[in-house]
Amino acid sequence: MPPAATPPHGPAAPTAGARPGVPAPAPAPRDHGQAGPPGSAGAGAAPDLAAPDSTAGQAPAGPGGDGGTLLDRVGRWAPAATPFGIFRLAPLTPGDDLTLLTTWMNDPAVAAFWELAGPPATTAAHVHAQLSGGGRSVPCLGLLDGRPMSYWELYRADLDPLARHYPARPHDTGVHLLLGGAADRGRGLGTALLRAVTCLILAHRPRCARVVAEPDVRNAPSVAAFLRAGFHLDAEIDLPDKRAALMVRRRTTPTEPAPAHR
Repeated sequence: MPPAATPPHGPAAPTAGARPGVPAPAPAPRDHGQAGPPGSAGAGAAPDLAAPDSTAGQAPAGPGGDGGTLLDRVGRWAPAATPFGIFRLAPLTPGDDLTLLTTWMNDPAVAAFWELAGPPATTAAHVHAQLSGGGRSVPCLGLLDGRPMSYWELYRADLDPLARHYPARPHDTGVHLLLGGAADRGRGLGTALLRAVTCLILAHRPRCARVVAEPDVRNAPSVAAFLRAGFHLDAEIDLPDKRAALMVRRRTTPTEPAPAHR
């Protein structure tokens, strides 16, 4: 992912197809699957991007913030129990933990897919861009037993340029993730956290029937982690900057519970 003033989920590019009166959407994302060695696009035209809810931007993400209403106030979600400890999503702003996030982005295993290696200004510009979409994307730190160890972006896939590349449904929720430290990769932690975050999304977003992700097809560890977390490979789709594996996790019960907080 390029280093400068990036709009949510991708580099600056034309936004053909934007409708009058609707904020121009950002381009399609690069690979934001798990870092490190650790509906198909099929029939019918891609749907138009839906207009953001009228409540967009009422509650910006940040320390003590809730992430806003487009994503059902992520900052208010309860912690979740995982086999590795208690996990919590903490919405952030460009100034929060910038040094740590910059360190992660400069890890070669992360930079290979996020493409955000560089000085703190590069990371800050990316986080700021995530916060500039009226609540369509909420960047978060992932805290495991209080330790910041991962970076997450939850976003409204139906309001994202990704919706032009698959049959999006209202309130589809997208997930990007980054495991920060090499010690946290390759031992099943990514799968456990993906499972927990997916359950949190479905529990706290009753209008959301599907959680989606689009890792690069070459990022085999990321695709495998999504599969183990209950996603299935719906299709391979061509995005502007990569061939992506469209991973989909469907709601299985009307009121799917979140992982219990121990």
